[in-house]
Amino acid sequence: MIEIKNIVKSFEGKQILGGISAVMESGKCNLIIGASGSGKTVLTKCMVGLFQPDSGDIIYSGQDMRAMDDDQRKQLRTKIGMLFQGSALFDSMTVEQNISFPLDMFSKQSSAEKKKRVNEVLERVNLKDANKKYPSELSGGMKKRVGIARAIVLNPQYLFCDEPNSGLDPQTSLLIDKLIKEITTEFNITTIVVTHDMNSVMEIGDHIVYLHQGLKQWEGNNKEIIYSDNQLLNKFIFASEFLQDAKEMRMMEDKKK
Repeated sequence: MIEIKNIVKSFEGKQILGGISAVMESGKCNLIIGASGSGKTVLTKCMVGLFQPDSGDIIYSGQDMRAMDDDQRKQLRTKIGMLFQGSALFDSMTVEQNISFPLDMFSKQSSAEKKKRVNEVLERVNLKDANKKYPSELSGGMKKRVGIARAIVLNPQYLFCDEPNSGLDPQTSLLIDKLIKEITTEFNITTIVVTHDMNSVMEIGDHIVYLHQGLKQWEGNNKEIIYSDNQLLNKFIFASEFLQDAKEMRMMEDKKK
């Protein structure tokens, strides 16, 4: 679980986050949604320690990150997996070398142990025997799966995913969503997904935080979001034709009950 309390962050006198509080729950996909410029990325960078909040607390399983010393922060970093928007694979490295990179940095495992672990996560993301391929030989969806494998290779307690479906076709996006959801539940990970993909909201949105202009405007789940009376949220989500159709279908189903 990650608890954020009254997070405030400004740059050059301009406030980006205006006192955001929320709880990211273990074993669930916690989505942070909002339009561009709403503060999603700044909030997540504060949560992983890339930005220092001006005020507020970020508490990982009872430990306040802002009060940690360097050794404690390094230890926390080994518990965090990250899936970047563009996958961020090293082009000059094979799939196996890319996935092994966090093991090389943060573990003392032998070469044999590392290879065994790489094979385990490759099999988990359905890329068995892709070890020797290079990123240039992979499709967009395969690159995302390699990114997921690298993010979970250290058995993280926390998984951050930045726009995991960016650049993918709808069918591949659904597969990536399903994989993220399965891994989150299977390993009881606290997963945080930054997205504006409304299909992802409906598919994996166990817990959703909606930001608008640096403020939290709504919090709930993918069952509740359809019926929200928050005008800002409705304006944001119902720009998606998918969500409008989903709302109409659910209302029709409710009338039949």
